[in-house]
Amino acid sequence: MDFHGQKLYAPKHNKKRLNQEQVRLLEKSFTANKKLEPELKLHLANQLGVPPRQVAIWYQNKRARWKTQSLELDYNTLQVKLENALSEKRRLEKDVKYLQEELRKAQEMMFAMNNYQKDHHHRHPPFVSCTSAGSSEEGGSSSFREDNVHDHAVLQIDELYACLIGADRPTWS
Repeated sequence: MDFHGQKLYAPKHNKKRLNQEQVRLLEKSFTANKKLEPELKLHLANQLGVPPRQVAIWYQNKRARWKTQSLELDYNTLQVKLENALSEKRRLEKDVKYLQEELRKAQEMMFAMNNYQKDHHHRHPPFVSCTSAGSSEEGGSSSFREDNVHDHAVLQIDELYACLIGADRPTWS
């Protein structure tokens, strides 16, 4: 306000609102060139019939919006990758728990075999069965039995492994 109580207004600039055709041309130009060179600014201003400053400001605003959209897309992409990585981590943790349990069972079996062999001086190994609930002992691929084995017979690691991997194993995805 001035001294007499009247409002002071800044003089109105020669800036007019761009129409759809002008915006379409600027968008097309922006797609080809993200940075506005001085010659391009003058060329666009003449072609559109607007002041070069208006073209420069439009480019500046458009570049800011474009960067924001680009950041949002990057963020969304990273978010999806993070969710996939966390899902894979949970799956791997589940697999690790399963494998740790299988290792514990194998260690118990080996410990039992070693104790039996120490106690019985390699006479007859103990009965060992890894039959899973879903297979028969004669025909099932996951069954392993040792009943009447000759003296000095030792349960081989690969046989133990075959016994363990056949029993109650999760579906690997």
